[in-house]
Amino acid sequence: MQIRSFQLSDYRFVSELLEEVLSEECCEETMGAFARQLSCDSELVLVAESEGVIAGVLIGTIDEQKGYVYRIAVLTQYRRQGVGTALVNAMHNRFSKRKVLKVLVAVDKHNEMLRPFYESLGVKAMEYSRLARPLSIVAG
Repeated sequence: MQIRSFQLSDYRFVSELLEEVLSEECCEETMGAFARQLSCDSELVLVAESEGVIAGVLIGTIDEQKGYVYRIAVLTQYRRQGVGTALVNAMHNRFSKRKVLKVLVAVDKHNEMLRPFYESLGVKAMEYSRLARPLSIVAG
């Protein structure tokens, strides 16, 4: 498995992945945030690729000196194989290189069910944050 930056040729596969694993409402919100993040800093959109298949995606953003893990999605058949963990670790490395002082998980009603996953990575309650502004404003 390879973790890498999103490439334009990934767009259709990432869109399909998001449609498959997210609820309709969550997918709509995520697609808007995904497009806005790509327009301002595509290096904070990571994909996990396994044998030519986009197995997972993570959308991150930076607001001042805080890094946010906004949305993570992994195809069902690749779950519990370390894909999500690898994506989060790669994003943390990107944040570190950019001198981000604090990394937070952006929690909304769609991410709430992922708390056990983040807690398994050692994320503490104080490291969750509800974005005060939509990602479109944070990323801009």
